[in-house]
Amino acid sequence: MDAPAVKVVPPGGGDSVAIPGFGAVFKIYGSDNNGEVAIVEHPFAVGMISAPHRHTREDEHSLVLEGEIGFRSDADEVVLGPGGYITKPRGQMHAMWNAGTTPGRIVEVITPGGFEHYFRELSELLAGAEHSANLHETPEFTELASRYGLTYGNPDWLDDVVARYGLTSPTH
Repeated sequence: MDAPAVKVVPPGGGDSVAIPGFGAVFKIYGSDNNGEVAIVEHPFAVGMISAPHRHTREDEHSLVLEGEIGFRSDADEVVLGPGGYITKPRGQMHAMWNAGTTPGRIVEVITPGGFEHYFRELSELLAGAEHSANLHETPEFTELASRYGLTYGNPDWLDDVVARYGLTSPTH
């Protein structure tokens, strides 16, 4: 394989998609570097929690840029402020949430690259869904998650996290 070309993304740059409460700004695609890594920035609205999920193919490494972001990966839970890092290994059920009272933002480094395309496809699916609260029950959502090796769940810790931080229950 040839060495990847230099990739420059200026401050505020990158393509973005809308996902309610949790957007995605694409900074580096796996296709930019022979599939080694993808980098995506995620804003977190106040009261937002991602739906608990498990990756079978990727590890995620998060850096908090703004706000207070909570992370739960299986039994481990932490809230990090700006400058805090966490790795969420593949195979663990995890979720992330805005644990504060101001909007938050993280950089997500995904290894290997490729999973970043899930966010674009999810955004398109959500845009076309009439009842996004029931989206996880549709064949289209199930097929999308399966194609990316992703499973969603309702772990026993979810209701506690939602209650402790005053979050809106997640939708996929």
